[in-house]
Amino acid sequence: MDSSSYTLAPAGDFVLPFDVVGAGVRGRLVRLDASSARALSAHALAEPAAQVAGEVLALATLLGTALKLDGRLTAQTKSDGPLDLIAADYYGAGDGKPKGVRGYARLDDARFAQSGDRPSFALLTGQGSLAITIEPRRGGQTYQGIVELSPNGIAASAETYFEQSEQLPTLLRLAAAPVYTKGSSGPAWRAAGLMLQATPEARRHEDDWDRLAMLARTVEDLELVDTSLAAETLLWRLFNQEEVRVLPAEPIAFRCDCDARRIAAVLRTYTDEERAGLADPDGVLRARCEFCGTVHEIDQTRIGRG
Repeated sequence: MDSSSYTLAPAGDFVLPFDVVGAGVRGRLVRLDASSARALSAHALAEPAAQVAGEVLALATLLGTALKLDGRLTAQTKSDGPLDLIAADYYGAGDGKPKGVRGYARLDDARFAQSGDRPSFALLTGQGSLAITIEPRRGGQTYQGIVELSPNGIAASAETYFEQSEQLPTLLRLAAAPVYTKGSSGPAWRAAGLMLQATPEARRHEDDWDRLAMLARTVEDLELVDTSLAAETLLWRLFNQEEVRVLPAEPIAFRCDCDARRIAAVLRTYTDEERAGLADPDGVLRARCEFCGTVHEIDQTRIGRG
């Protein structure tokens, strides 16, 4: 790694792009800390469910930043298990807002209680699908790719997505873990991930990909989420026999673009009678954002004024 004029990545809330020089392989390392903690704080989830939701957050961040997206990328699961819905949005920077993520997961507590203390991913989610939706902010068409959920987890499901959509060798490692601090009512969640992908244009030796993928698979979940372990040190541990070029880290924040004006615009399509049925006794409609927990209060007498 070239250390000249290079600024080390922060402890958390970043994506670090890198290339393995001469091997035709590029990679990204993401570590979310405050952003993932905030994203998973709106709903109290059992630890196994929160872990999977954190992994989806890391996946959306890896994919969105890899595309250098000016818009939104959504990674979403739908399935028939107790954890039947997970959604994570990555937003590209724009209009003065930073690159950011938000997430939501829905867990049927009664069904979850019947699945044991530490249910497997397959038992937790059941059968279903993983959808990746890309929505450019200006111009371009919305794209969606859907694959079947793998019983081996979110990373395995996403690898299948890449195999079918881009047909490029791709390896993903995802992790999420709770952090408990004295005096806190609950854990704060960290999420992290590592992605390696062969580049379509580069010439490479046949064994380059297999060698690098084998090395990447040795990374431990704890290494991924450990904010005391410098990102560059982790890459050195994995690829110390390779020439790795590390690019500047990209900061990631929690970001939710929910907007009372958009809610009001939707409510304008309702009849007065329909809106009256939704309002509280004081005449105010209260809509809670499932992603950030914000309650938007909208006076129904002003909805028609725009």
